[in-house]
Amino acid sequence: MDNKTIYALSTVYGKSGVAVIRISGSRAIEAIEKMATIKIEKIKPRYAYFVKLHHSVSHETIDKCLLLYFKAPYSFTGEDIVEFQVHGSKAVISSCMDSLSELKDFRMAEPGEFSKRAFYNNKMDLTEAEGLADLIDSETSQQQKYALRQMEGGLKNLYEDWREDLLKILSHLEAYIDFPDEDIPSEVIQNINNDVFKLKDAVFKHLNSDSVGERLREGFRVVIVGPPNAGKSSLLNAIANREAVIVSDIAGTTRDAIDIHMDLNGYPVIFTDTAGLRETEEEIEKKGIEIAYNKISDADFVVCLFDASKDSVQQFDYIVKTFKNKIIVVGNKCDKLTFEQCSDYEKQGILLISAKKHEGINKILKAIRVKIAEQFTSNSGLIISRRRYREALEEVLENLQIFSFNKEIELSAEDIRLAARALGKITGRIEVDEILDKIFGSFCIGK
Repeated sequence: MDNKTIYALSTVYGKSGVAVIRISGSRAIEAIEKMATIKIEKIKPRYAYFVKLHHSVSHETIDKCLLLYFKAPYSFTGEDIVEFQVHGSKAVISSCMDSLSELKDFRMAEPGEFSKRAFYNNKMDLTEAEGLADLIDSETSQQQKYALRQMEGGLKNLYEDWREDLLKILSHLEAYIDFPDEDIPSEVIQNINNDVFKLKDAVFKHLNSDSVGERLREGFRVVIVGPPNAGKSSLLNAIANREAVIVSDIAGTTRDAIDIHMDLNGYPVIFTDTAGLRETEEEIEKKGIEIAYNKISDADFVVCLFDASKDSVQQFDYIVKTFKNKIIVVGNKCDKLTFEQCSDYEKQGILLISAKKHEGINKILKAIRVKIAEQFTSNSGLIISRRRYREALEEVLENLQIFSFNKEIELSAEDIRLAARALGKITGRIEVDEILDKIFGSFCIGK
């Protein structure tokens, strides 16, 4: 990271009522001096000023705007920050950016560089920075809720507490390494073993969250499976409330998996239509059926749909037995059933719908909502939101599991050191330059 002052458009480029241009760095206040009609000595931090903006070289008027100044270290990045809130005209934005480019030691910010500087200036750790990125990307209320919780330091506090506990254990071990002639008292060994056991148990339980955090970011996958002409495509169209896929009476019409994204009570859900499950010699259809079975394995929930007027629910016995905790059995074409038939199916716990007439669709959506909610209530409020957290935590657990006093104390200390280092990979409390560019590079320009 260089010492140049950076600038960027922090709002979406294009026609809008207001556009925010953000400047951060040791020379940020020079942008005011060169471009705004206000004396520097009159500016107070965190006050808004209505000023006329002009080009730093041609001195032509660009716009009238609001000006704000945030003095280091009391700013988002920990550096001096200046914001120009101009009218959202492409011409105004272009002129402002051109003017800033003419200033000495000013340059355009790279993606995520404002947040990266905040990290380097100890304004946030990596979990908070990634929580901010998730908040920006959030499309549902639940994504927003959990991203905000992470951005406010929920995961950071948990992982830092664990890391501090490990460092305390390590300090005891290193003290005895420095004085090898001293025997470690039995009560110290017992206390350390207890502390390691508690940490190991806490990390194990945290890891057993069924990837619900990653699913919250990426979407819960619901796969619709069943025989040809059961009404899978009609069901998907009814859920999407539009003609998302082709519906035909010809068996084998659906050859590939088709995804529909939905916001289900704040949870992101991806519904997938699949090829009809049957025996066939047609190569393309066989490939589609193979894909369907792969989708079942990867799914969070599976809707097993059958034509309740003619098909048997027993065809799903293998799927239900293999994936029983994530199965929802649905009988379609209930409009063709007698009252007694409907009653018999309902006693078996089978949901009855008519995809063609859009009847009973809410039953399926409610069942999925309940299953998702059960996953969240079974966990604490702190969930693992990224795969790299899970990989680091697995490394922590692996090192804690092999810790023992039945080997050289130097090796025992190394187990604890490696566990603490793995936690540091999550929060950024160690040298992790190799992953910083990857993390911050996913941010938008100006954030």
